[in-house]
Amino acid sequence: MNASVGRNGVVSRRPLPILVRVLIALLITAGLYGLVRLKRDELVDFTVPHRAAGRFLAHEPLYRESDGHYQYKYLPTFAAVMVPFTLVPKRAAEVAWFTLTVMMAWGFVRLSIAALPDRRLSVRVLFWLALLLNGKFLVKELSFGQFNLPVALLLLGAVIAARHNRGLVAGAAIAAAVFVKPYALVLLPWLAWTVGARSVFVFGAVAAVGLLLPAVSYGWHGNLTLLSEWYRTIAGSTAANLLGADNISFASMWAKWLGPGPVASRLALGSTLLAFAGGAAVMALRKRVAEPNYLEGAYFMFLVALLSPQGWDYVLLIGLPAYVCLVDRWNVLSPSWRAVAATGIFLTSFTVFDLLGRPLYMLLMQWSAVSVGAVLIAATLIRLRWRAIA
Repeated sequence: MNASVGRNGVVSRRPLPILVRVLIALLITAGLYGLVRLKRDELVDFTVPHRAAGRFLAHEPLYRESDGHYQYKYLPTFAAVMVPFTLVPKRAAEVAWFTLTVMMAWGFVRLSIAALPDRRLSVRVLFWLALLLNGKFLVKELSFGQFNLPVALLLLGAVIAARHNRGLVAGAAIAAAVFVKPYALVLLPWLAWTVGARSVFVFGAVAAVGLLLPAVSYGWHGNLTLLSEWYRTIAGSTAANLLGADNISFASMWAKWLGPGPVASRLALGSTLLAFAGGAAVMALRKRVAEPNYLEGAYFMFLVALLSPQGWDYVLLIGLPAYVCLVDRWNVLSPSWRAVAATGIFLTSFTVFDLLGRPLYMLLMQWSAVSVGAVLIAATLIRLRWRAIA
């Protein structure tokens, strides 16, 4: 920012011209992309739906076991959404998506702070702390070419829409998010409870249109076949990923502790029900606080990584509003709850290979330390609602 001295000797700061800010943003984006390309030949997760979009245009099957680990696991509609990226060379499409991802990351952090009610800390402090605590997830999102940021923006947009009594917009936003990542369904119970039946009806209508859209390319029967193959692919790949080091879901946590099997599955289901019960308890108290939507939305967005059987650690990026809320309300927590929150933050945000070294990192991941940290943060969010009504 430019500084100038007024007549009274006070230094005032003028914002940089928009062109200068755009150039700075482009330089930062180019630098980040250059760093990513030093370590990776391509954005591996971007390649999957990009390839599926080409198949969509050619009316070819989307779900193929021959793709191995990088099978297409999104709903068929998302392949149609990605079609514009096939109109340019692959490298140009990759650069375009990376640039959009950087823009979405900046927007998501700023919107999470702007939407926070009764903010206690400055925007600058919250911005840098949010980047620090979510840096691990942002780096993976950018370097993999992932798609959690559009989901996060849509879900946060739904929360903001609900605050302004725009339930129809909230329902449509959550439905749109489902076609990027189906685990956006986690917010549906919150939508039904807090906004009402009309918003759920809109959700259903938008979801129905999205599910029918691929029939334009594949026909009615072909679309039904695609949906069946999508379900088969998701169901068939879940068990194989439960013991992955970066999987932090409840299903993975219990499988790592007890081994895959019926007992671990039942305990994962019990953990899921308990997490929703915590959310129900938070929502039951919503009439006793001035603005309930942000904390509730942050809670359910944070749960996404725990509830999805393929919840990789970087999916916690969707829960960024939870970290913003936690940091801003730090002083209202008792010393014991600050210790709980600090432990949760360390285990989720700072369990980093380069920071801890291979032996300790692998030990913590094998024991689902990130999952435990996420549970501690979720519990602290519930505590914040109780503190707000105390």
